Amino acid sequence: MAILGTLLKNKRAGETGLAWNQPTLAGPQTLTLTSADFVHGGALAPAQAGRKAGGGNVSPALAWTGAPEGTGQLLLVIQDVDSPTSAPFVHCVALLEPGLTALPGGALNADSPAEGVRLLRSGMGRGYLGPEPIKGHGQHRYVFQLFALPAAVTRAAGGAALDSARPKAVLEGVGGPSLARGRLDGVYER
Repeated sequence: MAILGTLLKNKRAGETGLAWNQPTLAGPQTLTLTSADFVHGGALAPAQAGRKAGGGNVSPALAWTGAPEGTGQLLLVIQDVDSPTSAPFVHCVALLEPGLTALPGGALNADSPAEGVRLLRSGMGRGYLGPEPIKGHGQHRYVFQLFALPAAVTRAAGGAALDSARPKAVLEGVGGPSLARGRLDGVYER
């Protein structure tokens, strides 16, 4: 597998396809997004990695401030901008109740999400998928993006039901610009 990673070393999705760069998710205000488990630009713990990378698929604890009054729902999107794919790989999409200000570690577990968390489809399955970069591909950046939306998302683009829609359709189904947004980047390498 390390040979494949080496061959694909220069193939990276890049930041262009991040949810962060979608006009419907641009916001005039800033949310402060932090984690007790890693600092911005710092390494994610091995426990937060995917099972194939020797981890436990445990989502990191997250906390935020700055959600403006009138927030109807929070949208959390986690993407790998260094995946050797045409677009960043989606590791999690979740809708959060607007009153939440934090998620404990493991809150995005597919089998038992925290109260106030609705997990949608990601790149593979549902719930948090920890980092599993190809061996030899180098360091990958995982971008945790939180958006304060003015209204709850009820349908994906094209009218698809949220629970069965692909992440791209969910993101395109957001009705307008977010009220605020925050970003926290972590890295992982194996």
